[in-house]
Amino acid sequence: MHALKDMELVQAYHRQGSETAFAELARRHVNLVYSAALRHVGTAAHAEEITQAVFIILARKASQLRPETVLESWLYETARLTSSSFLRGERRRQSREQEAYMQSTLNSSEPPVWDQIQPQLDDVLSHLGKKDRDAVILRYFGEKSLGEVAAALKVTEAAAQSRVHRALEKLRKIFAKLGITLTATVIAGAVSANSVQAAPAGLALKISAVAVAKGAAAGTSTSTLVKGVLKIMAWGHMKTAIVIGVGVLLAAGTATITVKEIQKNKNYSWQVPQADFKVLYAAPRQVGIVPTRFPNADRSEVAESSQDNMKVLGISESALEVICAAYQTRLSRTMALTELPSDKFDFIANLPTGSITALQEEIKTKFGLTARKETREMDCLLLVLKTSNLNGIKVSSSTNRKQWGMRLSEGGKFGLVHEPISWLSRFLEQRLKTPVLDQTGLEESYDLSLTWDETDWHRPNPSGLKQALLDQLGLELVPTNMPIEMLVVEKVK
Repeated sequence: MHALKDMELVQAYHRQGSETAFAELARRHVNLVYSAALRHVGTAAHAEEITQAVFIILARKASQLRPETVLESWLYETARLTSSSFLRGERRRQSREQEAYMQSTLNSSEPPVWDQIQPQLDDVLSHLGKKDRDAVILRYFGEKSLGEVAAALKVTEAAAQSRVHRALEKLRKIFAKLGITLTATVIAGAVSANSVQAAPAGLALKISAVAVAKGAAAGTSTSTLVKGVLKIMAWGHMKTAIVIGVGVLLAAGTATITVKEIQKNKNYSWQVPQADFKVLYAAPRQVGIVPTRFPNADRSEVAESSQDNMKVLGISESALEVICAAYQTRLSRTMALTELPSDKFDFIANLPTGSITALQEEIKTKFGLTARKETREMDCLLLVLKTSNLNGIKVSSSTNRKQWGMRLSEGGKFGLVHEPISWLSRFLEQRLKTPVLDQTGLEESYDLSLTWDETDWHRPNPSGLKQALLDQLGLELVPTNMPIEMLVVEKVK
């Protein structure tokens, strides 16, 4: 007897209420859905709940699926969407990713291929076009032959093979941007060997019994999850309609809203009101510059420097500030020879290696800008000893290692504990927005405290700061003009 195709079984369930047809669908695809859920949530019990929710959604949406639907791909996308919704509700994503990241830093050896790509796989797949994603899922998740892939996609076997190869090459390039350098063949092998795991025995029968009743007997948490995902899916259809409508307007030449404007509202887990090291560590490895979610927030930035790499996260920063982070220089030592974007941005670069170089490339792509170092005659300030009275600056005798390297800066206050004077000159340069060169000759680690009349950090009091510097520390800022290494920003040629 000829076995019914997936969509024939879906239609049999929809039109005739065939529980047998639905049970066969569950048997065929439970492993695919369960494996996708398990990759996301990491817990078998939660993966089972998500798998049940996906098949309930299939039962409810059966009447809306078109005959040409590639069911494996539809189920995979629904599993990914349901898993993401589950994680948002449970608020487990950041803690799990942070734990995974911190664990990875303890291992000096390169992790196995699957361990490298598994945490990013589903997000990376989501960046493929629908036809490419269908081809990969059918070939490696659905474990189909090239002939079966060709039949499902309604193309020749040669075309199906080319589609799979192109999709793998796109995956390779996306992974490379995330700092995971592997060949397309290695990626294919790892996905083929590991992407689908056997679901617990009896799960297919269990979910089929609940799903055919469209979730009537499902637990409260599962029902809530199903409702939430159905709303998201409905909104997804609405957004598609909006984009199509915008396309029509664009063709007519009357649009004032662009598809880009609609898409730019996408948010990421690392976009938070205040840059934070925990967020930097927990975020999936990536490089990105996106419109800020917090245009009225104070700019904030954190950076972690290691021997061969630097990771950085910035919130609500100007294009020039993003460029400074990418080229590791200060605003006061940067000059633009072209007009820069006026918006504010959130950005991240936290690859295992090459983060800063990757961020520079992203700036070229995003803004069409590049930068180079060049020595120029510039106005600047020299930090010099004015008096021999250095009562306010003391050679550090701190024995408390927790305080070593401590720096305090806020409105009207600045302090150092066990730090070089160069940190004072950096602070002065930041506040006065002019290059400051340390010529004090003080070369040890010092403790110092400086206060001046400035209650609002956003309203600097340069004259008050300079006077306090002289009165309390015996230091003076002397204006001059001399060669300074500057970062020159210009358009990509």
